[in-house]
Amino acid sequence: MSEPRRLHPVAAVISFLKSLKEAILPLVLILFFGGNDSGFGIWQVAVFTVFILFSLISGILSWFRFTYRVEDGELRIESGLFVKKKRYIPFERIQSLDFSEGLLQRPFELVKVKIETAGSSSPTEAEAVLTAIKKSDALAIQEILTSIKYHEKSEVNEADPHEQEVVYKMTPAQLILLASTSGGAGVVISGAIAFILQFDELIPYDFLVKEFQGLIANGILFISILVFLVLLFAWVIAIVGTILKYAGYTVVKKEDDLIISRGLLEKRQLTVPLNRIQGIMVSENMVRQPFGLCSVYLESAGGSLEKDALSKTLLLPIIKKREVEDLLTPLLSDYQFAPKMVRAPKRALRRYLLRGMIIPIIIILVSLIFFRPWGYLSLLLLPLSAFWAYLKHKDAGWNLNEQQLTLTYRRIDKNTIFMRKNKIQSLSMWNSYFQDKQSLASIEASIVSGIGGSGGTVIDLEAKDVKEIYNWYQYKSE
Repeated sequence: MSEPRRLHPVAAVISFLKSLKEAILPLVLILFFGGNDSGFGIWQVAVFTVFILFSLISGILSWFRFTYRVEDGELRIESGLFVKKKRYIPFERIQSLDFSEGLLQRPFELVKVKIETAGSSSPTEAEAVLTAIKKSDALAIQEILTSIKYHEKSEVNEADPHEQEVVYKMTPAQLILLASTSGGAGVVISGAIAFILQFDELIPYDFLVKEFQGLIANGILFISILVFLVLLFAWVIAIVGTILKYAGYTVVKKEDDLIISRGLLEKRQLTVPLNRIQGIMVSENMVRQPFGLCSVYLESAGGSLEKDALSKTLLLPIIKKREVEDLLTPLLSDYQFAPKMVRAPKRALRRYLLRGMIIPIIIILVSLIFFRPWGYLSLLLLPLSAFWAYLKHKDAGWNLNEQQLTLTYRRIDKNTIFMRKNKIQSLSMWNSYFQDKQSLASIEASIVSGIGGSGGTVIDLEAKDVKEIYNWYQYKSE
């Protein structure tokens, strides 16, 4: 692969479509709101045509000027329309190669390759992206990376760098369970509302309000059925989306890397170097927790990054919590996944209840004053808020196990984060005047992860326990 190669011509189409997607809203505004009632004006058609032609020509020229090759242990990329840019990436610096196959790549047996390196200039972007290359070329680059990365180790240990072990493979039953308990209906509804608001000038709100008032007059039962159907439709859409995203989910261990593959319409392959893992998080949402199910995330300082999870990588989408220890211990033997947690003291429950009630009480007062008689329904917030505060108190805890700190806390989901002492970036403790009177304190631990920090915060623990954790970490710093 020492000779310069161009991307597949599909890359020009992808570049054109990307430009079109980024400018779709301004183009719609120009076409529909920039003219008169008689139709599109000449200048509107001219602007639209010029933009389409410019984007198409720009995509073709960008494709023509982009070349890549492998030479002297480096991946060398040259690009640029007017100014030629040269980027040489030594294979020793490459942390991972992530493959994905979109709808445009799959018919031509192409893949998109993202190159992640140690010390990338931007933590949210890959060091380099090959938008559309042959799958055979991508595998050849990966083969070169594997050979260089494990050459010395193979000589010493006589290990086969191509040997791999399937760690986790999602079954169809698990996929259906994951989809049906993902809670994605709210995301679908929010996305639909956001899309509709982009075209609010086209929506006849007065007409809709009158019609809605007529529907209300027909009775609460009809409205309840309508809301149920909307939620059911959003839930089905969320299920389909989750199945398409996570179909074929597999985790493979290859030497010192974890390779995650998933996707039905768009196949993705993510690589997470084990030595970049900073912590492990076990998350239990409200639907899965009663059934003993959870998800496992890797907090990673580099490696594969996804747009929707810049600070953590999903390792196990759904698994029985009691199986986490047996599955992860062979991979991450430095961690203890079944520590005995020390819970927040009972006297801290009053503070959790007080914090949990402040906002609901304000909402209830406003509702009772301005929205009677429907405002009385807001009184239901009192028992719900009290129950939620109780859960947050119940799930607050900590554990020290030699070189590991474990914290549990609840925001929406219950989270348990496992952190090795040498991976903790910072640890802070504090207590307010009222906490001090009850011998309580709070603690926060942070690790390097993605574009910033991650970790956990636990409120209202025993002050002496927080001091013990702080001294444990301070001894390492000294």
